[in-house]
Amino acid sequence: MILKIAFRNTLRQKRRTALTSLTMLGGFILAAVSIGWSDGTYSYIIDMFTSDRLGQIEVHRTGYLEEPSIYDRIQDYRNVGRIIRTVEGVESWAPRVYSAGLASLEDKTAGVRLIGMDPDMEETATGFSRKVVEGAPLAGEPYEALLGKGLARILGARIGDGIVLLTQAADGSMANDVFNVTGIVDTGDETGDRLGLYLNLSDAQNLLVIGEEVHEIVVMVDNLKRVGAITESIRDRLDEPGLEVLPWQKFARLFYEAMRADQQGMWIMLFIIILIVAVGVLNTVLMSVLERRREYGLLKAIGTRPAQIVHLVLMELLVIVLVSVALGGVLSLGVNWLISIRGIPIPMEITYGGMAFDRMYSEINARSLYIPAVTVIISAFLVGVFPAIKAAKTEPARAMRTF
Repeated sequence: MILKIAFRNTLRQKRRTALTSLTMLGGFILAAVSIGWSDGTYSYIIDMFTSDRLGQIEVHRTGYLEEPSIYDRIQDYRNVGRIIRTVEGVESWAPRVYSAGLASLEDKTAGVRLIGMDPDMEETATGFSRKVVEGAPLAGEPYEALLGKGLARILGARIGDGIVLLTQAADGSMANDVFNVTGIVDTGDETGDRLGLYLNLSDAQNLLVIGEEVHEIVVMVDNLKRVGAITESIRDRLDEPGLEVLPWQKFARLFYEAMRADQQGMWIMLFIIILIVAVGVLNTVLMSVLERRREYGLLKAIGTRPAQIVHLVLMELLVIVLVSVALGGVLSLGVNWLISIRGIPIPMEITYGGMAFDRMYSEINARSLYIPAVTVIISAFLVGVFPAIKAAKTEPARAMRTF
């Protein structure tokens, strides 16, 4: 009976009900789109950051990340890779070799970070050929080299030039050789492009005298949200104390912590949205109670208990809240879907984690629905308690004399 009366009361004052509903609806949509946009933007950044560059999981010798050394290498990396590939959720893997050295062209010299990679496996894992903006990617031929665009500018290098590379080999000798520049690379990371020099894996291994060993295995997975579980599965399968398997949150810790700190701003914005909704609901519900003092006085005069009046006011609010949340869920899904497909262009390109972005995307997920729903419902009922109690305390005699 109370629910039926509450539903009818919401239809009696359509303008007031619409105002209250719009306040909740606007808060819900704003919160849902904000959460979806935040999650979508960071998912997009993480996907670009890990898929195009670092990988989502990395395998090294224990301690390599803290103190990289040419001597901390993975033996029989092909067997390790085969074991990794058997783990459910792993899409691909690629071996890499790293070292530091000097590159020279005529009278110009620059420090470089030497990166050796298998062209075919790297292409499958990270699509590395997309980063080659001039010339051709590595084709597996001897003595090929790719230069980061910043390094090419420093050396004044062009396609076809011969670069002299000097570094230290694992046997203690000074390794040097001449490599032909076949392409220029733009990874989106300016610092990396000023240092990056890419060789075929076999050339890097021969130059560094490390045989068939590598420093790193990059692993790509089918779902970023399952990185933790897949990492544990790889550890269990390998079962080698000399190797460490780390998810991107560990080997890209600074990027991850910066992203997490930046995401905290979402909760501040959500609090502001809740405050706006709460003030709007309190205002409209309190005005409704004050306008209906005669009605509440009459209800008490005929024997309605104060608890029933409180129940009635809160039930009216519940009807409005449920309608607002349902409608807000439908509308916010549509808005988030549209932004997830087309994105929102940014007037000025921004750089995050060394990567440039000119468009932000949203994401459709459960968080963008249940967090706004819970916050709108709780905030509405918290601010609705005071007007409900005020209605229950209405004195029948005084209220009947009001009009």
